[in-house]
Amino acid sequence: MGCEAKLKRLRVLLVEDEERLAQLLKEAIGDYFEAFDVAYDGIGGLKRFRDFKPDVVITDITMPNMTGLELAEAIKKESPDTPVVILSAYSDKEKLLGAIDVGVVKYFIKPFDPEELLTYLCGLSEKIKKRSLVKLMEPFTYDLQSEQLFKKGVLVHLSRRESRFIAQLLHSPNHYLSNESIKERLWEDEEVSDERLRTFIKRVRQKSDKALIENLSGQGYALRVAQER
Repeated sequence: MGCEAKLKRLRVLLVEDEERLAQLLKEAIGDYFEAFDVAYDGIGGLKRFRDFKPDVVITDITMPNMTGLELAEAIKKESPDTPVVILSAYSDKEKLLGAIDVGVVKYFIKPFDPEELLTYLCGLSEKIKKRSLVKLMEPFTYDLQSEQLFKKGVLVHLSRRESRFIAQLLHSPNHYLSNESIKERLWEDEEVSDERLRTFIKRVRQKSDKALIENLSGQGYALRVAQER
C-alpha cells in the first residue's frame, strides 16, 4: 500500500495556538488524511480530542492555559495508545526533555518540512492499523480505526449505525449496554420503540452471528470478545 493510501486511513488533530500557522499546515497536508481538525489551545484541544477521536495528535509545545506537554499527559491518561507528536521552536528544546516522561513519540523543530511530517505519519500509520484490530468471538475482528467488522478477514457489510453499535458495545464497560443506552447513543433525540430496537439487533445478528451479540434477559446486549471466551 502506498504512502498516500496509508495516510488516508488516519484522523489527525492539530493543536496550535498560532492560527495562521495552523491554517497553513492544514492547507499543506490536511487533504492527505481521512479527516484533519484543528484546535487553537490545549483546553480546546483536549475537548476536541474527546469528540473527534483522532488516531494521531500533533501539538505545539508552548500554548497558553495548557501546554502541549500537559495536553499530551492528559491524552495519555485517557488513551495511552494514541500517538502524540510535538511541534517546538528551537528555543523550547529544554522543555522537550519532559516529552519522554509523558510518552510523546516524536518532535519536530520549527520551521520543519511538512513532507518530513507526512513521511513520519506514513510509517506510524502501520503501527496504528495493527493496534486498531480487536479480536472478537471467532472468527470476527473489529477495526477501531475504520469502524468496520470483519469475518475471517472479509468485510461484513453493516450500515453506519450498525457498525457504530458494535463500536459502542466494544467501548462500554464489560462490553454491555442497556436497551435505553443503545437508543440514546444510536438515535440521540429520536424516539425509538422496543420493537424497532429488536428489529435493529436482529438485522445485525443476521449479518454477523447470533452468538456475537448476547441478549441479557431482555435488559440489554453484550458483545462477545476473544478474551471473554
